[in-house]
Amino acid sequence: MVRRVYATPEQLTEWTGRPAPADADRLLKRASEDIDAALVAAVYATDAAGMPTDPAVVQALADATCAQIEFQQETGDTGTGAAGRWGSVSLGPVSLSDRKDTPSGGGGGDVDLAPRAHRALRAAGLLPGVIW
Repeated sequence: MVRRVYATPEQLTEWTGRPAPADADRLLKRASEDIDAALVAAVYATDAAGMPTDPAVVQALADATCAQIEFQQETGDTGTGAAGRWGSVSLGPVSLSDRKDTPSGGGGGDVDLAPRAHRALRAAGLLPGVIW
């Protein structure tokens, strides 16, 4: 399986306005996988490595990848997709938990896609169902 990474730690720093975390490369790989999953039916020109060639698409994928990481960091997700899937309530010695099976993101099928990532992909015409 080819693992494409759509953004760099420098782009992540620019997007968030904060230094990239020490595990930025891992986060970028995971977020790029999320973006790929959201783009399962998208059509755009690529090179032999499967990377986009249109500068507007390159930028949209980089923006979406950075937005995905920003969203995960704000929601406490480590890139595994587990955050936001479980709810819990504790009151004294009583603890209740429930499973949340609905993705919390803004699209992309079963991917918890960040709202800003969704907007970047939609604006570039990359999400399924967008014809241009």
